[in-house]
Amino acid sequence: MRVLLQRVSKASVSVNGQVVGAIGQGFVVLVGVGHHDGEEQAAWLARKIAGLRVFEDQAGKFNLSIRDVGGAALVVSQFTLYADTRRGRRPAFVDAAPPEIAEPLVERFAGLLRAEGVPVEMGVFGARMLVEIHNDGPVTIWIERE
Repeated sequence: MRVLLQRVSKASVSVNGQVVGAIGQGFVVLVGVGHHDGEEQAAWLARKIAGLRVFEDQAGKFNLSIRDVGGAALVVSQFTLYADTRRGRRPAFVDAAPPEIAEPLVERFAGLLRAEGVPVEMGVFGARMLVEIHNDGPVTIWIERE
């Protein structure tokens, strides 16, 4: 699984003009699922993200986690994280898991993140979404677990 994590002051996701998920301070978590991903990868990523210290303490150092600051996560499925751009100008997505594998694993990941004490909002799997991100910092981190 691949995750692009963005620390945000606020974020939302809309489908057909309707907001389906919104958070204040926290993370936007763009999640990509590969063919060989499963429960182990999802659980590891949930633990990693819940404990990742990328929020500033009073001294301005990255010492606080999303739980420490009372933040939330906006989880959005993003198969394009598996884009292969090595050849040509049109990306290939053959390394992305098909929807019947990816959708339940993204849902499971969100549930595991909730179990780690992080409130979670979600996008709509497979929908065309408009994601509004107010990147804080900006802080953007790539996390991958094979």
